[in-house]
Amino acid sequence: MAAHPAHPAAPPVLDIVIPVHNEEKDLPPSVRRLHDHLTRTFPYRFRITIADNASTDTTPEVAAHLAAHVPDVRHVRLEEKGRGRALRAVWSASDAPVLAYMDVDLSTDLNALLPLVAPLISGHSDLAIGSRLARSSRVVRGGKREFVSRAYNLILRGSLHARFSDAQCGFKAIRADVARALLPLVEDTGWFFDTEMLVLAERAGLRIHEVPVDWVDDPDSTVHIVKTAAEDLKGVWRVGRALAVGALPLDRLVRPFGDDPRDRALTGVPRTLPRQLVGFCVVGVLSTVFYLLLYSAFRTFTGSQAANALALLVSAVANTAANRRLTFGVRGRARAVRHQAQGLVVFAIGLALTSGSLAALDAAAEDASHGTELAVLVVANLAATVLRFLLLRAWVFPDRRTEPTPAGTEPTPSPTYTYEMRNSR
Repeated sequence: MAAHPAHPAAPPVLDIVIPVHNEEKDLPPSVRRLHDHLTRTFPYRFRITIADNASTDTTPEVAAHLAAHVPDVRHVRLEEKGRGRALRAVWSASDAPVLAYMDVDLSTDLNALLPLVAPLISGHSDLAIGSRLARSSRVVRGGKREFVSRAYNLILRGSLHARFSDAQCGFKAIRADVARALLPLVEDTGWFFDTEMLVLAERAGLRIHEVPVDWVDDPDSTVHIVKTAAEDLKGVWRVGRALAVGALPLDRLVRPFGDDPRDRALTGVPRTLPRQLVGFCVVGVLSTVFYLLLYSAFRTFTGSQAANALALLVSAVANTAANRRLTFGVRGRARAVRHQAQGLVVFAIGLALTSGSLAALDAAAEDASHGTELAVLVVANLAATVLRFLLLRAWVFPDRRTEPTPAGTEPTPSPTYTYEMRNSR
């Protein structure tokens, strides 16, 4: 096995940050395990940086002891809490050309580390992320965390049009030159830091490399799921609004490969989220009025469930056709039948929600008035609106970036890092 060379004067190729807050118990075994793995398998010089952000237990003392007794380990203390704040501080001051971070619990199999950073060392990619949601990933975790993770990434795909598969896996890397240009644009200092960084990088045309990982959930994790999810949703809204109004100066970022997805011609689907939202809202309002009129008409000669199903079916066909043309700008007959079939799946979800609401109303009040029925249906449809838009945007009318590179356009070569492979000690 190759061991990293002992050249104290030379800067490391890779600086791995472990952000911690009150991790006095897990920190020593994790750092020693990571150091042992890197010493045995990593062919370049490395550094492990423990970023203690405002710990109130003995974590600072434990980190200082590790830095004093384990080679290539250092300790940085921050007086304010926040994972994003810690990463920004350490990455901005590091002299390594490739920067990474991983969670202190080391839930991700360390064998994925070299595949993660190799494209960055070679200059092929700008950022790299571990993905627990890739098909070849092997993940062991509870159903609650699995649901939250997949729901969050679905929201990112639908609202911010993100194309990376896993925003919150604590296993990421970035080139230092990219970090210097990107980090000043990232506002969040907490858990949303990862997502914001990736969204901005993707919108700027930077290349993100994904690595399937083996991942085992830490049952003793101190992450507060509900609080973190709420903060993440606030971040999604803030970043989405900033992107919609053009408030982010993404042109500051270098496009090293001359292959910016924003420069490609799109067929059928407009790339601007604000336009799609406005179109969807207009179509949604008209469809809701049309649906309620149909329901009232059908209700005169049939029961509430049958009237609801018929009204939804007719309005769903009209809604899909209107969204196809007005919201997502798709013209012609190509894929029209498929779009309608997918629209009917979305209709089935709406039917389940509204029918369930009516069933609950019937169980609670058997002789509910017609006005009460309409009110319940309006609430149920509002609850389904967000999901409907996400499904239409991400599944029925996805943004298919398949346009060829314009003739005569040559990609700009990226600077490549080259390092001498040294022999084992």
